Amino acid sequence: MTAKFVRSTVSKYKFGAHMSGAGGVSNSVINAVSSGCNSFALFLKSPRKWISPQYTSEEIQKFKDNCVKYNYNPLTDILPHGQYFINLANPDPEKVEKSFESFLDDLNRCEQLGIGLYNLHPGSVLKGDHGIQLKQLASYLNKAIEKTNFVKILLENMAGTGNLVGSTLQDLHDVIEMIDDKSRIGVCIDTCHTFAAGYDISNKEAFDKFWKDFDEIVGFKYLAAIHLNDSKAPLGANRDLHERLGQGFLGLEVFRILAHYDHLREIPIVLETPYEKAEDYGPEIDLLEWLENIDDPTDKELLEKNEELQKIGTKSRKEQLSKFEAKEKAKAKIKTTRKRKAEKVEIGMDITSQLKSKKVKK
Repeated sequence: MTAKFVRSTVSKYKFGAHMSGAGGVSNSVINAVSSGCNSFALFLKSPRKWISPQYTSEEIQKFKDNCVKYNYNPLTDILPHGQYFINLANPDPEKVEKSFESFLDDLNRCEQLGIGLYNLHPGSVLKGDHGIQLKQLASYLNKAIEKTNFVKILLENMAGTGNLVGSTLQDLHDVIEMIDDKSRIGVCIDTCHTFAAGYDISNKEAFDKFWKDFDEIVGFKYLAAIHLNDSKAPLGANRDLHERLGQGFLGLEVFRILAHYDHLREIPIVLETPYEKAEDYGPEIDLLEWLENIDDPTDKELLEKNEELQKIGTKSRKEQLSKFEAKEKAKAKIKTTRKRKAEKVEIGMDITSQLKSKKVKK
């Protein structure tokens, strides 16, 4: 096999991307090496079906052989992504059990392949009580850990608010606190989700503050992976809209900062930017490894590259900013209307109270 992109042997970071396993899970390894990945993600089965055929013993061995051949350690370099419709926080008993079956199947597939990490969206409490559903989520995680041997479950932070679990660092802390075997739980931080949830990381000061807060609330010992994405939507928009590096509202500087951040060494840093083919990630991996060697934020080539990428994403950013501003305006209008109604009720109650008081005096 002739790789289209060469894996870096000098990078201090495990930059990689989400790879297709079409035609057999072992093909994800081939796709990863041909794209220059030093880590990679994949779906363990179809993300669009609850049930998929089990792996054959031949396919399992082929996956393991490919990992050895191309020098990937499945315990530390590969980060499968759970099915999006798994929701262990769902208050519906029947639906959560269905989610758990698929979740446990994913974990068993990891262990069949010798994979040590697994990424999970924490889910949504829907119309349930947030605190109660967090306890339910933790109970199912504990149950899965008891039924498996070694795979570590990583909870991913989310972009939304309200019913979505993981939109705040506190959610992640609270769930981890309820896990019995804390050696089997961790966190994957998504840069797009972080920014969209309202945590600014777009400059050095904001970036450092986020990680300081992360360490105080969650703890660096639980950080086990990164999903690397720019954001189509502005800060605090609560929109899970991934963008290619440098083209979104984050811009290129945060990825340069990230490529110098010591806490992110030795963990998978996986691109999920919107591309259709595995080889399309090669240039972005090269870009990250180039950023790793640029120390000066005012570097001329860096500024020119950022300007070039920002220009490409101008139209998309304008569209999303317009939508965000319209949404915020509508929210402000609703808030004002509710406030006025409350004031009218308060005035009415006050007048009624005064009239009753006068009647009593008479």
